Amino acid sequence: MKKNNITNKFRDDRAVSPVIGEILMVAVVVILAAVIAAYMFGMAPMGVAPQASIRGSVEQINNHNCIRLEHQGGEEIPLTGASIRVIVNGTAIEDFPGGKLTAGESCYIWMEDGVYHLSEDKPVSPNYPLPETGKTATVKIVDVASEQLIADIQVQG
Repeated sequence: MKKNNITNKFRDDRAVSPVIGEILMVAVVVILAAVIAAYMFGMAPMGVAPQASIRGSVEQINNHNCIRLEHQGGEEIPLTGASIRVIVNGTAIEDFPGGKLTAGESCYIWMEDGVYHLSEDKPVSPNYPLPETGKTATVKIVDVASEQLIADIQVQG
């Protein structure tokens, strides 16, 4: 009788199922908390900036240098202040034409009355050379949503 009692104790596994269930529930709660924390603290993957090849060159208009940015291929770039930030020699451009810059198209950066401008059309009245002859201008195009650099261009005047 003692022998049967001992073997019956080893066959009694009713308590194993609730313990495993509780461990699984704790694991699910921990994983769920980690996902929510990652989302709340901004650790979730950010958007990706448009990938494009942009070439910068100098073009003379009305005896003043202007910067011509040519989209040579890749994804289109929206020309709005909500989508991109264009920085020329450390100063952000505030004036955006809207629309999009697609492969084969160009846009222009020029200075008028001390303010940088960006346009899809050639400027009519630039009154300051950009860049000045013999100097270099730096143009950076940054995607606002992802804060990733789209282009970093050096243009020699």
